[in-house]
Amino acid sequence: MSDKIAVRTTDAPAPAHTFSQGVRKGPFVQVSGQGPVDPITNQYLFPGDVAAQTIRTLQNVKAIVDASGATFDDVVMLRVYLTTRDDFAAMNEAYGEFVNANTTGDVLPSRTTVFTGLPRAEMLVEIDAIAIVTE
Repeated sequence: MSDKIAVRTTDAPAPAHTFSQGVRKGPFVQVSGQGPVDPITNQYLFPGDVAAQTIRTLQNVKAIVDASGATFDDVVMLRVYLTTRDDFAAMNEAYGEFVNANTTGDVLPSRTTVFTGLPRAEMLVEIDAIAIVTE
């Protein structure tokens, strides 16, 4: 049985609480929920702009995936959490642009979108991911 390893990178925000940015066990990688946070300043970015928040959030997810030894092509599932159904179209467009630009094949990751409250009022979106490393 392989060991569970914390995934860490300075290219994504440090976790604010008692959890890892990501965890890898064998070929499986789970990325903790990410938000629209600048990894250098730890400031929440783009208040009120769900499209820009979605791109920044996916950049953070991708940085953690990359730090795990996987690539964005190894992502099999993304879960998107939105605070309001009204933001779905703008999120979906920005999401599609990012995912298509960062996926090299025809198979895009699976996705679930959930409407819920988020930990910070300035967060319009949070995204987590599952990847399977193919070395």
